[in-house]
Amino acid sequence: MPPGRVTEQPKSTGALLPLRRPTTAPPDEPRLQDVDEWGRSERTRALVRRLYGPIYRRWFRVEWEGLEKIPLHGGALLVANHAGAIPADAPTIMHGIEEELGRPVYGLADNLFRSMPVAGTAWARGGGVPAHPDNAYRLLRDQQQLVLVFPEGTKGTGKLFSERYRLRRFGRGGFVEIAMRAGVPVVPITVVGSEEVMPILAKAPQLSRLLGVPYVPITANMLLLGPLGLFGYFPAKLKLRVLDPVTFDVNPDQDRYPRSRVFEEAEAIRQRMQSSLYDMLRHRRSVWFG
Repeated sequence: MPPGRVTEQPKSTGALLPLRRPTTAPPDEPRLQDVDEWGRSERTRALVRRLYGPIYRRWFRVEWEGLEKIPLHGGALLVANHAGAIPADAPTIMHGIEEELGRPVYGLADNLFRSMPVAGTAWARGGGVPAHPDNAYRLLRDQQQLVLVFPEGTKGTGKLFSERYRLRRFGRGGFVEIAMRAGVPVVPITVVGSEEVMPILAKAPQLSRLLGVPYVPITANMLLLGPLGLFGYFPAKLKLRVLDPVTFDVNPDQDRYPRSRVFEEAEAIRQRMQSSLYDMLRHRRSVWFG
C-alpha cells in the first residue's frame, strides 16, 4: 500500500492572523453556558492565555517555524515530541496556535489528570481531554477540531537528561489509525528547548510505585532552587518547527486498518521528527538564546 503523502504548504507572509473565538454552537442556538461538552471553558482559556502570555513571550521567547502549515479550517491531528518533568511543550503549543491562528486546541492526555481533585477540573477547563480513540475521533471527524497528542507519552517526559532529544517509540501507532478513521491529516511538530526547562537527573522508582504514578523525578531545578524547583522552569529558549502535513490514501470510517501499514506510517513520521530535531539542534547556538 502506498505510504502517506507529505503535503507541502505555501510559505507564509509572516503576518499573524487576528484572534478569533470559534464556537461549536450553531449561530441560531447560542451556547447557554461557557463550558462545552468536553469541559473546556473559553473564559478559562482566555485567563490562561493572559497569564501564560508573559512566560511564552519573555521567559521562553518562543519562535515558530512553519506555523502556516497548520490548517485554518477542518480537523487535524497535531503530534509533537514531549519532554520535561512538568512538560512546557503542551501549554506552549496550545497557547501559540490559539493566539496566532485563533483556533482552539484540545490536548489529549492520560486520564490520571482527570482523576485529580481540583487539578482535574482545571485541566479539563483548559482544554484537556482523556486520551481515548473515541474522544479523538469525535473531535476530529464530527467537530473538525485541532487535537494535540504526544505519541511518546510518559516515556518521553520520563527521559533522563542524558537521553534528551532521542525520540521514544510511538507506541503501536494508534494516532495514525485515528487520523485514518477521521479522514484528517497528521501535522508533526518538533520542539527544541523543552528538554532543558526541567531536566530529569534521576528518578525514584520505589516512590513512584508507592504513589502509583509513572515516575517521580529528581530534577536539576529541585537541586538548584529547592522547593521552588518543583514549579520553576529554567529559561531555555523554545523553538518549534511545524513539518509538512501527512495525508493517507485510505477511506475514512473503516472498521480496521492493516496493522503493518499503521505501524509503518507511524515510524515514518517518528523518523521525520527525529531528523528535524537533529537539524534544529545542529543550528542551535545556545540553549538560552537559540
